[in-house]
Amino acid sequence: MSNGFYDVYNAACPTRAALDRIADKWTALIIGLLAERPHRFGELKRRIGGISQKMLTQTLRSLERDGLVLRQAFATVPVTVEYSLTPLGATLVAPVAAIRDWAEQHIELVLEARTKHDLST
Repeated sequence: MSNGFYDVYNAACPTRAALDRIADKWTALIIGLLAERPHRFGELKRRIGGISQKMLTQTLRSLERDGLVLRQAFATVPVTVEYSLTPLGATLVAPVAAIRDWAEQHIELVLEARTKHDLST
């Protein structure tokens, strides 16, 4: 409890919603791409394998609502929309990158552990 008021271990604490948002796999992937530069919706969809249009839309809207992503529409024909990180969203780049890096570096050990576990049950 760093600020004396919020406690993520308390089920009623609003920090649970923030934890749910940043622990989501789609959030981690979107944050990673937007850390590079602003992206259009179609670019994000092409770069994130397996994400549906509906899930990308929902995740971007949630990230925008939480103040982590900025949606900007430009007066072009057709309208161009870009997504970028807000200053608050940028504070997640390093922690989320660390989790992605951990997953890539340790997946073989995780897969071995799963196999060992499944064979013993």
